[in-house]
Amino acid sequence: MSEEKNAFREAAIEAISDMAQHLPLDCELLVVACRPGKKDFDLVLPSPESNLNNALDALRRNGLTIDGDNAYKRDLCDAIVGALAMGAQDTNPPPADHWGQRFWDIGREERQLHEELVAALKLTRENLRACQATIHLCGGFDPAYVNDAQAAMKVADEALAKFSI
Repeated sequence: MSEEKNAFREAAIEAISDMAQHLPLDCELLVVACRPGKKDFDLVLPSPESNLNNALDALRRNGLTIDGDNAYKRDLCDAIVGALAMGAQDTNPPPADHWGQRFWDIGREERQLHEELVAALKLTRENLRACQATIHLCGGFDPAYVNDAQAAMKVADEALAKFSI
């Protein structure tokens, strides 16, 4: 630790004790020092009774938003996207009672719904093709129906081509 940082740390610890004496008993005190964009001076000094989650709540009440950019939020969002993707692939479930389970479950449920819709579209497309073939073999059909059915089958084929199920 640099001499400058160490001197600040000692002064801050002394100040925490002085400040804490003037706070109501149920208050928590936390001192944070940082240089934006650098971590060479990051210093977080909680009083013994402090809870960092309570400090974050206080910061949110006083202007901290989810709209700002910081590494913690990027990492959290990356973890959520990863849990969604792993759920969709039905791989690497999170440990029991992990907060990411909710997102893993969403990914898995969305994938199951996706698979059901693709199967339904394949079935509908095959039935439409079979109906068209039967009408054609019977010789009595309306060309407009054939053209519309072929256009519908083309739409189904294009949608199905996007999926590898």
